[in-house]
Amino acid sequence: MSKKAPSEDEKFLFVDKDFLNSPMAQADWSAKKLVWIPSEKHGFEAASIKEEHGDEVLVELADNGKKMTVNKDDIQKMNPPKFSKVEDMAELTCLNEASVLHNIRERYFSGLIYTYSGLFCVVVNPYKMLPIYSEKIVEMYKGKKRHEVPPHIYSITDNAYRNMMQDREDQSILCTGESGAGKTENTKKVIQYLAVVASSHKGKKDSSAQQSGSQFAYGELEKQLLQANPILEAFGNAKTIKNDNSSRFGKFIRINFDVTGYIVGANIETYLLEKSRCIRQAKIERAFHIFYYMIAGAKDKLREELLLEPFSNYRFLISGHVQIPGQQDDELYEETMEAMNIMGFTEEERIDILKVCSTVMQLGNIEFKKERNQEQATMPDNTAAQKVCHLQGINVTDFTRAMLTPRIKVGREVVQKAQTKEQADFATEALAKAVFERLFRWILARVNKALDKTKRQGASFLGILDIAGFEIFEDNSFEQLCINYTNEKLQQLFNHTMFILEQEEYQREGIEWNFIDFGLDLQPCIELIERPNNPPGILALLDEECWFPKATDISFVEKLMNTQGNHVKFAKPKQLKDKTEFSILHYAGKVDYNATAWLTKNMDPLNDNITSLLSNSSSAFVQDLWKDADRVVGLDTIAKMTDSSMPSASKTKKGMFRTVGQLYKESLAKLMTTLHNTQPNFVRCIIPNHEKRAGKLDAHLVLEQLRCNGVLEGIRICRQGFPNRIVFQEFRQRYEILAANAIPKGFMDGKQACCLMIKHLDLDPNLYRIGQSKIFFRTGVLAQLEEERDLKITVIIIAFQAQARGFLARKAFAKRQQQLTAMKVIQRNCAAYLKLRNWQWWRLFTKVKPLLQVTRQEEEMSLKDEELQKSKEIAIKFESELKEITLKHTSILEERNALQEQLQAETELYAEAEEMRVRLAAKKQELEEILHEMEARLDEEEERSQSLLVEKKKMQQQMQELEEHLEEEEDARQKLQLEKVTCEGKIKKLEDDILVMEDQNNKLLKERKLMEERISDFSTNLAEEEEKSKNLTKLKNKHESMISELEVRLKKEEKSRQELDKAKRKLEAESNDMQEQIADLQAQIADLKAQLAKKEEELQNALARLEDETAQKNNALKKIRELEGHISDLQEDLDSERAARNKAEKIKRDLGEELEALKSELEDTLDTTATQQELRAKREQEVNLLKRAIEDENRTHESQIQEMRQKHTQAVEELTEQLEQSKRVKSNLEKAKQALEKETSELTVEVRSLTQAKQDGEHKRKKLEGQVVELQSRFTDSEKQKAELGERCSKITVELESVTNLLNEAEGKNIKLSKDVSSLTSQLQDSQELLAEETRQKLQFSTKLRQAEDDKNSLQEQLEEEMEAKRNVERHVSTLNIQLSDSKKKLDEMTGNIELLEEGKKRLQRDLEAANTQFEEKASAYDKLEKTKNRLQQELEDTLMDLDNQRQNVSNLEKKQKKFDQMLAEEKSISSKYADERDRAEAEAREKETRALSLGRALEEAQDSREELERAHKALKMEMEDLISSKDDVGKNVHELEKSKRGLEAQVEEMKTQLEELEDELQAAEDAKLRLEVNMQALKAQFDRDLQGRDEMGEEKKRQLVKQVRELETELEDERKQRTLAAAAKKKMETDMKDLEGQIETANKGRDEAIKQLRKLQAQMKDYQRELEDARAAREEVLTTAKESEKKAKSLEAELMQLQEDLAAAERARKQAEAERDELSDELASNSSGKSALADEKRRLEAKISQLEEELEEEQSNMEILNDRLRKSTQQVDQLNNELQTERSTSQKNESARQQMERQNKELKSKLQEMENQVKSKFKSSINALEAKVAQLEEQLEQESREKQANAKSMRQKDKKLKDLMMQVEDERKQGEQYKDQAEKASTRMKQLKRQLEESEEESQRATAARRKLQRELDEATEANDAMSREVNSLKSKLRRGNEPSFGSAPRRMGGGRRVVEDASEEEVDSQSDFNGTKSAE
Repeated sequence: MSKKAPSEDEKFLFVDKDFLNSPMAQADWSAKKLVWIPSEKHGFEAASIKEEHGDEVLVELADNGKKMTVNKDDIQKMNPPKFSKVEDMAELTCLNEASVLHNIRERYFSGLIYTYSGLFCVVVNPYKMLPIYSEKIVEMYKGKKRHEVPPHIYSITDNAYRNMMQDREDQSILCTGESGAGKTENTKKVIQYLAVVASSHKGKKDSSAQQSGSQFAYGELEKQLLQANPILEAFGNAKTIKNDNSSRFGKFIRINFDVTGYIVGANIETYLLEKSRCIRQAKIERAFHIFYYMIAGAKDKLREELLLEPFSNYRFLISGHVQIPGQQDDELYEETMEAMNIMGFTEEERIDILKVCSTVMQLGNIEFKKERNQEQATMPDNTAAQKVCHLQGINVTDFTRAMLTPRIKVGREVVQKAQTKEQADFATEALAKAVFERLFRWILARVNKALDKTKRQGASFLGILDIAGFEIFEDNSFEQLCINYTNEKLQQLFNHTMFILEQEEYQREGIEWNFIDFGLDLQPCIELIERPNNPPGILALLDEECWFPKATDISFVEKLMNTQGNHVKFAKPKQLKDKTEFSILHYAGKVDYNATAWLTKNMDPLNDNITSLLSNSSSAFVQDLWKDADRVVGLDTIAKMTDSSMPSASKTKKGMFRTVGQLYKESLAKLMTTLHNTQPNFVRCIIPNHEKRAGKLDAHLVLEQLRCNGVLEGIRICRQGFPNRIVFQEFRQRYEILAANAIPKGFMDGKQACCLMIKHLDLDPNLYRIGQSKIFFRTGVLAQLEEERDLKITVIIIAFQAQARGFLARKAFAKRQQQLTAMKVIQRNCAAYLKLRNWQWWRLFTKVKPLLQVTRQEEEMSLKDEELQKSKEIAIKFESELKEITLKHTSILEERNALQEQLQAETELYAEAEEMRVRLAAKKQELEEILHEMEARLDEEEERSQSLLVEKKKMQQQMQELEEHLEEEEDARQKLQLEKVTCEGKIKKLEDDILVMEDQNNKLLKERKLMEERISDFSTNLAEEEEKSKNLTKLKNKHESMISELEVRLKKEEKSRQELDKAKRKLEAESNDMQEQIADLQAQIADLKAQLAKKEEELQNALARLEDETAQKNNALKKIRELEGHISDLQEDLDSERAARNKAEKIKRDLGEELEALKSELEDTLDTTATQQELRAKREQEVNLLKRAIEDENRTHESQIQEMRQKHTQAVEELTEQLEQSKRVKSNLEKAKQALEKETSELTVEVRSLTQAKQDGEHKRKKLEGQVVELQSRFTDSEKQKAELGERCSKITVELESVTNLLNEAEGKNIKLSKDVSSLTSQLQDSQELLAEETRQKLQFSTKLRQAEDDKNSLQEQLEEEMEAKRNVERHVSTLNIQLSDSKKKLDEMTGNIELLEEGKKRLQRDLEAANTQFEEKASAYDKLEKTKNRLQQELEDTLMDLDNQRQNVSNLEKKQKKFDQMLAEEKSISSKYADERDRAEAEAREKETRALSLGRALEEAQDSREELERAHKALKMEMEDLISSKDDVGKNVHELEKSKRGLEAQVEEMKTQLEELEDELQAAEDAKLRLEVNMQALKAQFDRDLQGRDEMGEEKKRQLVKQVRELETELEDERKQRTLAAAAKKKMETDMKDLEGQIETANKGRDEAIKQLRKLQAQMKDYQRELEDARAAREEVLTTAKESEKKAKSLEAELMQLQEDLAAAERARKQAEAERDELSDELASNSSGKSALADEKRRLEAKISQLEEELEEEQSNMEILNDRLRKSTQQVDQLNNELQTERSTSQKNESARQQMERQNKELKSKLQEMENQVKSKFKSSINALEAKVAQLEEQLEQESREKQANAKSMRQKDKKLKDLMMQVEDERKQGEQYKDQAEKASTRMKQLKRQLEESEEESQRATAARRKLQRELDEATEANDAMSREVNSLKSKLRRGNEPSFGSAPRRMGGGRRVVEDASEEEVDSQSDFNGTKSAE
């Protein structure tokens, strides 16, 4: 036979079977021993084994025949060829990575992209369109099982939909995978399939389908559901490197269905929108599609309204217009607008949405620039800002102010803060991201609103999760952590459904199963990320760091390393590139994360000034977007992150909003709860390559994805486990047909039946496991059984059809035979008629025959026969009526007798019931009295509890007040800390000022040095002039008189200068003293700081003690609550007792009703026969037995009630004792509370005093600071004065130079001036030494005072020595002249060097100019290159446009080709339909021919039968004539009567047998009832025993608890000892810490001094550089002076003549010098007055310091007093702590006892439940047996009804035959009467049968009623058991509570308790042996 060729779409779904079944491939595989070996290129390669050498194997590659040796462990087995391209990889014989990869690769290359792997459906992206999503394919998959059709996403969806409809369980489809793997496309296909299958407009579908051709037809809701996707894709998808339409967000689409399976509505939830994409992208990537759609597709008017610009104008669109191949942005814009229209978006809403998108792009065009001298940002061009404000409806000036100088709340004040350029750019980007995110959320809410508008109730839902898969990039940030965290949770869900739940069910069902650990426990990794505390996870730590001031990403990572460093899944990277890196070991591999900017990403900060502007916008849409602007993280919180600010302020903001991590964690938790509540279906999407090429598969990439997705592990456990399971009843019901004769008739347990069936089926024991309630199978077994079942059913149906067809054929054949005979008769008659037609005698016969009387006689005879028959019928009717009346009479008499007897029995029962009622009423009265008493006690206890509640409230109020006090104190402490911080800042400023002052002093020293150098130069000049003056000795003699006068004046000036020097030295000494005082003040401030720190530590200790006290109070409150809980438990126990009593009364009433029902049933079943009387006597005996049993039960119940009363009274007494104890405890607690309150009041007083002392200290500190400020101001004044003096010194030096010039002319003047210069140099040297000593004194603070005094003495000695040294200066002048000549030579050399340097400088300038020219040339070349690049880009764009056009043409051609293919397919389908119709018509024609033939045969048969009937008619006529002649009618009638009598006797016997059977069934039912009653009594007895045993067990456990309590007390004592040791160790540690702190402080001081020395050295270096420069300048000046001196030497002769004139000028200069001297003396006087003022200030400061020291001593004394008080309070607190610890220990003991009792309770409850289950199972078995009997009776009834129907059919046939015979045989009366008798007999039999049927139906109804009553009895028994168990539990709880305080009496009972428990256990064993393991139910 020729096989049908597969169609175009079937090629991509079905596997080619010829390839699989090829014998060549099988032979090749078996001959070559093919295996898989690892390959770097292809992942794995096929090879054949040649040789084996130990662990190594020689292998030959199948492709190229290359041989290589491979390790044996690396080899993986290959599957046989028949498993190639297998649809479910779980069916593979060799399951390994290589075979899975090979199977996926082979299927992918043959176009099969879908493959099953256990629970998974693996999808490989084909990167091309496949024809497997048409309407034809949808119809193919509709309603099909998974194994009936090839793998497809439609199959997964259909199975999920059918499971939802059948099981009423919510479903979910989880699509996961990498970006570009096809997740979004598969979700689209799921929604498309559901929209077709579950459409609520199926009636309209056909008409719409006709109109739209091959397109799908949907309802309005389905259309909206499909149109929601384009909207979300436009706003949430973008082009990435891997994918042209990548979803940049995760979504969970929840489609709701009603009960009928129609779509009611939908809801979409999104996760992790990548909002950063709207501001920056990679080079080839795009931002979100909507930006490109809007710019490309908006019309002119809309463009103007939206203020749109070209692509290149937008900064946020980094790569400009990136075109996606095969897509037109303007067309897609129209599609999105149309989709919005379908979704119900109004025109205004659409324009508002586009406006927001335009603002996002315009925000990127806002440019900020930095000011020249400041870091503040400015906005020079605000056109983009104006556009943004116009689009958003806000003011431009407000917007710019908010961006550049936003208002920030600092403490309570609002301050304007200037933003830098970086901050402003960050704010705009954050605003753009926030605006787009809010718009996306608004659109999602709007879509959800449109999808959920229907009013129908959703019964169940199907969720589709489309979320990004696991991601490992080079740089993994916060977003990757969130995505990987979600994938961890999803993988855990898969593991849970696949591994854990499966194996747990195996253990539950008792299957032999070794628990397999697949190493995929993901909980540690999840806890590492999401754990809230102890230790906190990554997200919790991130949230915590977001609230810490000065927190950074580095501090977050350090904290993470410290807390989670030892975690199993946490690792530090080996090569630390950055301090913000850490690693996490995920299930898919190790991922390195970089935590840069995580804090800002987590807080998602915004400029709150702008958000407030947007929330008050003129646009209602923008207001709606920003309605929750209050919950935004503002700039003030970010400022607090950077600056150390108040922690209280951050606390106030903390509750206002939540971090990104918290919100994502909550949304993920919601998603996981919904997924856990659904049945998940997993779809794993795989990306074959990163090149987007069809038909290429990267093996390593696919293998990595398979490992990440857990596909291999899923297949492995699916193979190893038993994934298919069926309940026993379903298995028997479905597959009993395969083992029809294996199960015997009658009732059998489901498990036994299944065992027998499996034995009959001969299944391998490894393929199945039988559990407790289910039978489990491995994969493929059920499919095999289904095939066998289908084969069996087909065989049966074929046999049935064969029987039916044979019957019909035989019937048709008989009919045709009759037709043939009839035709022959007709032919014969026709032939005879044709022969006789012309015969004259025949004509005469025909005319004469009607005239003869013989024919009339026959007619008269027939009339008389009819009359006779009618009379006989009337007689028979009368006889039958008589019989019926007699029967009714007898039955009525019997019924009357029975009713009389029933009346007598009822009267007797009534009397007994009345006696019972009287007894019950008396009992009821007694119980009511007890109840009243208990209610009164209850009221009293309630009043007590209310009073306790009132006291509790008071305690809570007091606690709240104390907490408020504590909060106030904490606020005060925080303020003090803030003030401390400010003080530290001020001190730092002061220190910086001091450093600045030191630098200024250094500068002055340098200036002095310069002055000294200049003076030395002058001295050299003077020496030269002295040499010249020697030549002028003649003139010297003349002017001696003048010189002597000048010398006198000079001496006077020297004296004045010496006085000035002394004044200077004094001033410097005073300044040193002032500096030392400042140092002392700083030391005092440090001491004050240390004291403050100590006080703060003491305060913290006091606060810690206060917290401990509050914790103790909380424990006391907890105890009170526990007591209240005990009271509530007692109340519940009382309520349960009341309910139990009510139930007992109900049970009594029900028993009475059941008794009455039993009586009525017994009365109904009574009959007149002797057997029935015997039954009645038996039933009366049973009733008596029941009465006795009820009386016994009542007695036992009364005894139980008495016991309960006794127990209740004991419990009440114990409760009263407990209440009294609780009152005592309460009074003790109140005393302790009062003491604590006193202590707290004392502590508050002390805290207030401390705060006051602190305030005083702060005031003093402020005063000291003021004094320091004043000292600084004075110091600055003195420095200014010093500077002025320096300036005057410089002026004096200038004047001295002029004097030296004058002295050059005069010899005498030169000598005296040289002496002055020498004195000045000595003074300058002195000042230099003094300055050096000052610097040393600054470095050494306290010790320098003494050294300064020694220095003063030494300086005085030095001064004297220097005065002597002045005389020796003249000797040094000659040496200075020599040095001058040397310096001249050096100067010449230097000038040469300078010239060389200048030449080098010129060369460098030339090189620079050349370089600049080259640079300009290169820049021009670069511009040219850029122009060419732009041209090339334009050309590229043009070519790309052409390419796109060509691709569009190709796509259009492909579409046309597809349409043509569809048309061809339709024509083929139409032709196939026509062919089918033609075949049908031919078949119908053949059938009609066969019918015609059968009709012809039937005609012949009818003719034959007619001839036979005529013959019989003639024979009967002859017999009638004989009968008439003989007239023997009487004998024949007697014979017939005898026959009817025999028939009636047989019927009577049948009725008797049926009655006996029914009586036997009644007896069996009554026996079963008796057994049930006996079982009930036994169960009650067993229950009583169990109760006793449990009581005894409870007592024993109580004693054990007492023992445990004692052991805990000993442990507590050990703990106390350990605590004391720990406290001592803590004190030692504190002392060590203080010592270390002191060392650290000294080290810090040393470090500060070293830093100061470094700064000084740097300053000295700068001074040296300056000195070098000055030296160069001086050299140049020396050169000039040398030249001038030479000129002067030449002109000396000329000048000699003019000396007289010069002398006159000298005299004038002398007068000027004297005037200047007078001015200097005045200035010295003013300096002395300033000195006196400074001395006064010094005295004042010393007085203030003494005052401060006194105040310090007072504070120290106050501190000592406070310390004493604190010691006392600590002692009191320790005492209270000890008391609280004792109370805690007692409470812990009580709690442990309570927990153990609760555990015991749970164990007892579990035991009771097991007993219940066993009892229920036994009762179920008995019920099943009864049901089986009922089913058998129903089958018998059905058989009887079938017989009845058969009889009815036979009756009808007989009636027809009778009518025919009556018409044919009119003369035969006797035979007719016989037939009538038979008919009457049959009718009587039918009536009897009907009566029997009615009786059997009544009996079946009675049986069902009895069954229901039995069920009621069961339910009531279970309720009674529940009530009794509750009573027992309540009594136990009371007993426990009563026995808890009495620890002393517990040990005495221990021995007895053990004996009782042993007895109880023996009784339990007996009860189990008596009742076959049945246990009492609660």
